[in-house]
Amino acid sequence: MLDRDSGFLQVLDKRLERVGWERRVLGSSIAPQAILPMRLSAVIVDLAVIGPSCWEWLERLCTELPELPVVVCTGSSTVAQRVRGLRLGADDWLTKPCHPEELIARVEAVVRRRRRLEAPRDSAPILAGEVEIHSDQYQAFVNGLSIDLTRREFELIELLAGSGGRVLEREFIYQRLWGYSMVRGDRSVDVFVRKLRQKLERVSPQWRYIHTHFGIGYRFAAEPVGAVAPCKELALPDAVSDLSEEFDLVRT
Repeated sequence: MLDRDSGFLQVLDKRLERVGWERRVLGSSIAPQAILPMRLSAVIVDLAVIGPSCWEWLERLCTELPELPVVVCTGSSTVAQRVRGLRLGADDWLTKPCHPEELIARVEAVVRRRRRLEAPRDSAPILAGEVEIHSDQYQAFVNGLSIDLTRREFELIELLAGSGGRVLEREFIYQRLWGYSMVRGDRSVDVFVRKLRQKLERVSPQWRYIHTHFGIGYRFAAEPVGAVAPCKELALPDAVSDLSEEFDLVRT
C-alpha cells in the first residue's frame, strides 16, 4: 500500500490481520520497477502520496507491470479524474472516506478476475473482418500489425468478440471485467467501449465492429461500412448512441 493516512491505515490493518493478508505500507512515492521484487498480489495507492506526478507514475506502473492489479483509493475526485485513472490502467477506483471492508472486497474481486484471465487460453485466434484476436498473446492485429490496446481494452474486445454475435448487457460486461456488480450510473463500460471503437476505426476504417444497442449493451460483429443492420435488432446508429452515452457521462 502507498498511503500515509494513519487513521485509515490503523483500521484497515486490523481488518487485513483478521483475514490473514500479508501487507507492506509505504508512506512515500516509489519507482514502479522497485515494486516488482516485492512480488505483490495487488497494489493499493493513494495518489496524494505520489503528488503532482501521480498521473505519470500511475501510467508507468500500469505499463511496466501490466500483470499487477492496481486499486486507487484516494480522496475526493472528479468524474474526469476517475475516468483518467481507469484509462491509464487502474483496475478500480475507490474514494475516501470508504469502509475498509469494501476496499478489501474490491481488491479480492480484482485479484480474482486477474487470476481467471491468467488461466490457460485457447491458442486459436478469433477472426472478424480485418481483426485477429490472439488470446494467448493478449494482442489484437489488423493486417499483421498490433493494435495499441491497454490490458482492459484487450479484455473487452476478447469478451465481445467471443460472444458469438450476441448482445451483451452493460451489467454483464462490467461483472466480467471488473469482477463485481455495476453501481447505478457508472459509465465505465461505455468509456472503454468508446475508446476501443475509436482505435478499431482508425486501423480498420472500412469495417464496423462494435454496435450499440441503446439501453441494453453492445454487440460485436464485423460489418462493412454502409451495411444495413437487420431491423429486428432495433439498434440505434452508433453515432446517435454515442451522443447519448456522452450525455450520460457528463451528467454523472
